[in-house]
Amino acid sequence: MNITVQRLHHIQLCIPTGQEETARSFYTDILGFKEIPKPESLLKNGGLWYSVGNIELHIGTEAMGAEKSKRHPAFEVEHLKLVKKFLKSHQINVKKEIPIPGIIRFSFLDPFGNRIEFMEILKIKH
Repeated sequence: MNITVQRLHHIQLCIPTGQEETARSFYTDILGFKEIPKPESLLKNGGLWYSVGNIELHIGTEAMGAEKSKRHPAFEVEHLKLVKKFLKSHQINVKKEIPIPGIIRFSFLDPFGNRIEFMEILKIKH
């Protein structure tokens, strides 16, 4: 199977818990990035989201130096359910992610422990 990547959807960086205002001063006030709202289901996690060029930048919060970081790239792919089945056939463990309206997604680790997210934006049927 060839996995068709549509685009890099977002990159997540991390900041220490409770440092959103410092991050906002840097990313909004200095860099001029446009802050966008986070989905309701993810607000409890803290952090900020930005629209930057044609991708998003997600700023997550975590204890710095955490063994398992939230940092990751997220790729928008075609036929996500088939991709998931394909990865599982190669003994790659996939992890469910917190639901976001209009998006299906999962994550997995590469052989080096890097977290990667694959996602598909659902087409709204009229």
